[in-house]
Amino acid sequence: MVEPLVPRRTQGERAVGRPQTALESFVRAARGTAARSGHHNLNHVRPLTEDVARLVGRPPGTQVTVRIRRPDVLPVVIRTWQDEAAVLRAVGSVLPAPECLVRTPEFALHSYVEGVPLSSVNGDGKPVDTLLVQALADLLARMTQVRRAVLPPLPPEWPANHTDSQAFLRTLAHLADRQIRKPNWPVFGGLFKALGIPDDALSDLADRVPSLARRPYSLLHTDLHRANVILAYDGEPPLICVDWELATFGDPLHDLATHLVRMHYPADQWDEVIQAWLTAMQRTRPAAVNGLARDLPHYLDFEWAQSVYPDVMRAASSLLESCTGKRLDEATTEVHRALETAAGPLRLSSVPAKSEIERALVRWLASQGEGRGDGWIRNALGWRPDPRVPEDRGFPARAVREALLAEGAAPADRVFKGTAHLNTVVRLPGVAPVVVRRKLPGVSRREPKYLSEHAVLQAIHECGAEVAAPRVLALGESHGDDPFAIQTYVGGTDIDQRPRHPVDGLLPHEADGLVDQLCALTRVDCKRVDPTAGEGGFYPWLVDELVHLVRTLPNESSQLARTLGLPDHDRLRELLSRHQVAHRRPSLLHGDLNPWNLVRRDDRIGVTIIDWEMAIVGDPLYDLVRHIHLTPTRREIRDRMFRRWESRLPPECTRDWRRDRRVYRWFELVRSAYIDLDRLVTGSGMDAPNVRRAVDSYAQTLAAATAALGLPVPRTANPHLAVAFA
Repeated sequence: MVEPLVPRRTQGERAVGRPQTALESFVRAARGTAARSGHHNLNHVRPLTEDVARLVGRPPGTQVTVRIRRPDVLPVVIRTWQDEAAVLRAVGSVLPAPECLVRTPEFALHSYVEGVPLSSVNGDGKPVDTLLVQALADLLARMTQVRRAVLPPLPPEWPANHTDSQAFLRTLAHLADRQIRKPNWPVFGGLFKALGIPDDALSDLADRVPSLARRPYSLLHTDLHRANVILAYDGEPPLICVDWELATFGDPLHDLATHLVRMHYPADQWDEVIQAWLTAMQRTRPAAVNGLARDLPHYLDFEWAQSVYPDVMRAASSLLESCTGKRLDEATTEVHRALETAAGPLRLSSVPAKSEIERALVRWLASQGEGRGDGWIRNALGWRPDPRVPEDRGFPARAVREALLAEGAAPADRVFKGTAHLNTVVRLPGVAPVVVRRKLPGVSRREPKYLSEHAVLQAIHECGAEVAAPRVLALGESHGDDPFAIQTYVGGTDIDQRPRHPVDGLLPHEADGLVDQLCALTRVDCKRVDPTAGEGGFYPWLVDELVHLVRTLPNESSQLARTLGLPDHDRLRELLSRHQVAHRRPSLLHGDLNPWNLVRRDDRIGVTIIDWEMAIVGDPLYDLVRHIHLTPTRREIRDRMFRRWESRLPPECTRDWRRDRRVYRWFELVRSAYIDLDRLVTGSGMDAPNVRRAVDSYAQTLAAATAALGLPVPRTANPHLAVAFA
């Protein structure tokens, strides 16, 4: 029977404040030898010199492992305890493990484990022999025999109930956010946002941890992969675990999940490994297998979710050491694989294409400083101007290049991902803040765009209309034929504060300011942006566009629309064509005045209007009605806006508006019923807050749309489907 380990230093272990000269020389010599790299340490194997042997109480020539802290390592792991020596003392009471002989803040000397790493004889992806699988499972099971009393104290945030599996998994997710994401966010946050990972992804995962079966906590290794398993030369004991720096105390199912993922077993061997763990644990700690089949997927989801952070950061950082074209391809593939694996657990709305990932990596790499690597990266930092926008004297080509360099280094809180664009706010020396605006590749928007945004903004500014809108400073393409625009920043004077949007509706002076700007748009020369402006009727054109959209919906969206009682495209045309709308003088319209396309400002203008990609030429009444449809609007504000709008426009822009606003209102309800349903089915655009709010209220939208069309309340064959949408 193994006696309990007294929590004191083992024979020979020294806590050295200032290492002696002999020890310093020994460690300095070890630095020049080959090393095995761990998470935070470089492990060098050296025979003890006579001086150091006397210090640690071992014979001269004895092999030891010199573990030297890596000063430049990224914080990419969760650590429960900082003192690995204390963990090793506890482990040694039950399992064979290295012994700590000397420890300092910079390095430690461990007894050397004679043997060969499993990774040297059986690489990742290869099947593991059945007897070896059983031995590994037995190793994991025996860890439960290490008593809590001999382990170091737990951090204060640890669950008080040491059988609460749900609390443990939530704690892990919060620790991953605190210890991995947050320390790296200042450098990598902008890259993660560009890749579609929001800053609250891990905290959201923690909030979604379901109720789990109770299992007694125990010591966990949490990093049992092939390089950390040593096959002893003498076969007694056959397996020894090393590198206990990531050990923790919690639900044993977490150790099984990390072992399954990090060992890189072939997919067809997972069931064998799980069964071996179940058998070994039933012999040692039967309560640890409670709820195995139901709860293991949640721990696997966490492992895949948190791994996206170190995987992306390591891939990006590797480009600082070697930024050849081949290495960029490899890093892009690594990031794409990590994102695909984490997409489900983190509920990412989509995974960027490899071309988009490559461009994001190049922008990040460029921001880390020039002068690294070969000529290809220097060429990648260049850009090609679009002749449609001449060089701005106040923002010359040099400033454009500086803005593109600053883009990759922008912190996450200055990167905004919308429905179809990635917007990055940057500040250059001596220049007002600007926005680098890029189209998101592969975004499938059901609503087509009709006008060029840069042309619309140029027309607004050159005609002198009193419309608060960004000004286009540059247009071009950067690495990988990636189009971009640079616009003036309109979010306020302090770019460290997020832009303020009227998400709960406009204040009275803001409503007045928006109406005044809509009136000013009627004075912009429409022919400049749309030579066919005014030809044909606007409402029939709107109907044609919506009918075409419904006809071209994916099969899944079309089928669900029919199930929920929405008409097909032919019937829709028939229903919408019953209405007629008076002709009003065409004008330039923004086309998408949702609250997130309005930025609050502290002056009489009230709001700045951004994101003009959906601009069209048409009935000026439509822009106002659509805004009220998209924005929570109190009745008194709505009436105020219509009164002001009517009083400030000539009769040819407002005739019969009271009758026709109801038609546009009904049309927008119907349009939203199809658009939002398609977003629910495809997940398209879910990163954008306006989309999220729209789909969250889909049940009300559907009911209002069917009523507007004069159709009966929809009835579904599947009652559960009706409940889901309610």
